Amino acid sequence: MGAGAGSGLLSAYLVVGTDELKSRAAQTRLKGRLAQGYEAFNLDERVANKELEPGELLASLNTLPVGGGLRLVLVVEAEHLAKPTSEAIIDYLKDPNPDCVLCLVAATLAKSTRLYKAVAAVGPRAVIDCAPKKGKRLVPVIQKMAQAQRMRMCGEAAEELLSRVGESTIMLESQVRSLAALKGAAGEITLQDVRNHIARTAEVKPWDFLDAVSAREFARALELYGLMRKPSQIALVSLLEGRIRELACARSLELRGEALQLAKTLGRPPWAVRGHLGWSRRFGSGELERSLVACARCECELKSGRDVETSFLGLISAICGVSSDMG
Repeated sequence: MGAGAGSGLLSAYLVVGTDELKSRAAQTRLKGRLAQGYEAFNLDERVANKELEPGELLASLNTLPVGGGLRLVLVVEAEHLAKPTSEAIIDYLKDPNPDCVLCLVAATLAKSTRLYKAVAAVGPRAVIDCAPKKGKRLVPVIQKMAQAQRMRMCGEAAEELLSRVGESTIMLESQVRSLAALKGAAGEITLQDVRNHIARTAEVKPWDFLDAVSAREFARALELYGLMRKPSQIALVSLLEGRIRELACARSLELRGEALQLAKTLGRPPWAVRGHLGWSRRFGSGELERSLVACARCECELKSGRDVETSFLGLISAICGVSSDMG
């Protein structure tokens, strides 16, 4: 079911997912197919609120484009469409205007809904998945953003930007552009550039703190701990213990010449253990084992009513090698 002779476009698309950058790019591509100079006449953008009447939307969908080419009707927040309007769209898609493209934009829409099924039936590419990547899976995405600005960006710098800005791809791209403009002559965005020029707006995630402790960066670990909102020290101790066991496994595998088996052994994706081998090398003989003992002791102290901050900060300093209080 094509829209417009030779356009190669379908009559309808569903852009679904919370990756703002992907969603915006998909919408921009469709807008770019409108006849130049006639965009104001052939683009109708609407919000799926209670004021969007079925008859009004259908009238727009059945309007012929001005100056030839295509007409684009774009409806955002389509997950909030009232049932009468949604049903009207479903009926419309049975015999759509061949010169009009309908683009529904939604943060989420269940595959089981009649509307999703109706759009999916239009063609194999009708549903444009904009599901976001999460956590460290965004690191290569950030690096590609830097490459698009003709800049190099190491994994550590990308991770730091992710930690400070959060997972919004729109915000990440904006900050990469800012850093690129600032550092254009250098051709590279470094870890220190991110720390010097990007303010923290995102809540500190536990893995950022774990990474700092794993790297034995005491000052950095303290900074991140201080920025966490109402952290559970007992939960953090449990996470630290798990991380230290992973580092011990990394060291053991490396000693046996089997370092490449780390991700498989831990049952984790490769990106999730990328730093483990390097971190494990920062601990001397027996230090990882003593860190595990220190975690167990700290957990007992926390449960017995000892001063929470004193016990937990003592554990961090011990693991980072600032103090020797590891039993």
